[in-house]
Amino acid sequence: MKKLLTILIALVILVVIAVAVPLIWYTNAIGPMSDEAKNINVTIEMGSGSSTIAKTLMDAGVISSDLAFKLYVKLNNISGFQAGEYVLSPNMNLETIAKSLKEGKVFEEQVKITFVEGKNMMWIAKRIAETTDNTEQDVYDLLKDKTYLQSLIDKYWFLTEDILNKNIYYALEGYLAPNTYHFSKNDLSVKTIFKTMLDQTEKILKDYKDIVQKSKYSIHEIMTMASIVELECPPSKDNENRKNTASVFYNRLKSGMSLGSDVTTYYAFKISMADRDLTVAELNSSNPYNTRGPNMGGKLPVGPICSASKSSIIAAIEPNKGEDLYFVADKNGKIYFTETYSEHIQVVNKLKKENMWYEYEK
Repeated sequence: MKKLLTILIALVILVVIAVAVPLIWYTNAIGPMSDEAKNINVTIEMGSGSSTIAKTLMDAGVISSDLAFKLYVKLNNISGFQAGEYVLSPNMNLETIAKSLKEGKVFEEQVKITFVEGKNMMWIAKRIAETTDNTEQDVYDLLKDKTYLQSLIDKYWFLTEDILNKNIYYALEGYLAPNTYHFSKNDLSVKTIFKTMLDQTEKILKDYKDIVQKSKYSIHEIMTMASIVELECPPSKDNENRKNTASVFYNRLKSGMSLGSDVTTYYAFKISMADRDLTVAELNSSNPYNTRGPNMGGKLPVGPICSASKSSIIAAIEPNKGEDLYFVADKNGKIYFTETYSEHIQVVNKLKKENMWYEYEK
């Protein structure tokens, strides 16, 4: 009997230890890592999950255990962490850290800049000048720095010698990923902004690198196509429109036809579509960007004309298959695709008759 009691007591002790040790560890791990009040800059990248965030925090020396952070988040059903640059300290407990990341309490001395898809380098330069101590000229000067540009070509696989073409207005046009970014105010240079945007472009393109490298079109041509698709497609959640639009333009290239895209002409003359209509002389002008101009049959513009969204880039990489050569959008943004010019004209006449005509046709 005494032997049995001893065994039972031993088992109870083992159970208590088995429960107590992890509990003590967890309790300590969710508390402050140390008493040291030390500011540490921690950058949470866009799209980071709790596992990535936990590793980032641990690598930065803010928490003692990435496992404890993941458990804390799971047990307390916390989600919705926001990207940005935070100033955290090892004397913060996990509750404080998690709350800061969820509420977006980022480093006060930071700059938040949103770059919108469909905007060109002139808009980007103006945006940088509006939100930082840099000037528009700082942006343009950097874009002419051949040594700097070559260093980028050496670093990023998707940047090639094509961006150095003398006919290109702005070397990095179309390669700076649109998004909302958070930057530290300290030493916020144009180079820092460009690096952050190019890193985001890298993230977008990395899953398609093999497809791009096997394509008959170069990455520069694909990014150029993506920029045209971005401006030609009315805003929509229907990405099939973008893939169909890309298909039309690729079909035109293969057929030796002009792309006939007004948006390329607007870019050629550095004017906004909202400012005024194009003149006949402008439409017919010879310019390496103007796909309505002479000798542009089967040719893309010399380079991208805006920053494209991820959906437009994917459309340019993986367009739908089809034989359509024309498309037109109505006032509601619905796009009609046709194979022949006669079918296209029928659609146009129908839209005009129904008062659904959209100003630009292809």
